[in-house]
Amino acid sequence: MQLSRRTLGLAGVASVVGLGLSARSTALARADDLAVAEIRARSVVLVHGLYADGSSWIDVVPHLQDAGLVVAAVQNPLTTLADAAAETRRVLALQPRPTVLVGHSWSGTIVSEVGGDDGISALVYVAARAPEAGEDFPALAKQFPAPPASAGVVTAADGYAQLDETTFLTDFAGDVPTQRARALFAVQGRNLATLTSERTTAAAWHDRPTWYQVSTRDRTIDPELERFLARRMGAHTVELDTSHLSPVTEPGPVAAVILAAAGVR
Repeated sequence: MQLSRRTLGLAGVASVVGLGLSARSTALARADDLAVAEIRARSVVLVHGLYADGSSWIDVVPHLQDAGLVVAAVQNPLTTLADAAAETRRVLALQPRPTVLVGHSWSGTIVSEVGGDDGISALVYVAARAPEAGEDFPALAKQFPAPPASAGVVTAADGYAQLDETTFLTDFAGDVPTQRARALFAVQGRNLATLTSERTTAAAWHDRPTWYQVSTRDRTIDPELERFLARRMGAHTVELDTSHLSPVTEPGPVAAVILAAAGVR
């Protein structure tokens, strides 16, 4: 695998933060020295994306707490970007600073919008969108292959969207054990369909140290789009051989990237 100057080897991540890696993850390890943030954060705020809720972080949280960090997960309303940003800011206001802001999937949009606020020391995008200010992200995404999950979006008469069960199990949570994947399907958040086309007013990654985790078998956001976003931001980047739901399938390695952004050595 060819790595850019800022791509992180997973073996390096593990050695620094002491987290075990699966065989699938270590197969991708090509160690550059791990970039660890200079500022030691006191807290981490996690924001889930579409077709999910805050429980998608449940296996990541203990790794962060064990490192002495205060952790909070936002229950993203999935209505408008303004609503999501406001809820994220409410949660951020309760945390000891400095804080690392983390977004999965669509919630990379929130990280871009909110991540420049005072007290936020670093940003982490987990298989996430990472828009430029004012960017038409759906138009950007159309320059890459359409991910299979997009065909399974079902929008109800009230304007709220979700994934159908087959798509959720196959393309969103493809390597999650079936029983758990079905439970996650049952608790998925329904989003206002217009949410995905809203544009940010800021791109915090211009001004904050940034980390990005690519899911190489992602069928919800094209992996090449993820790589493009990481390169465009100049992000410290790690690739995991997993599906879109990396916080569920690879919580240790995902936590390791967050810990690096939090300055945990």
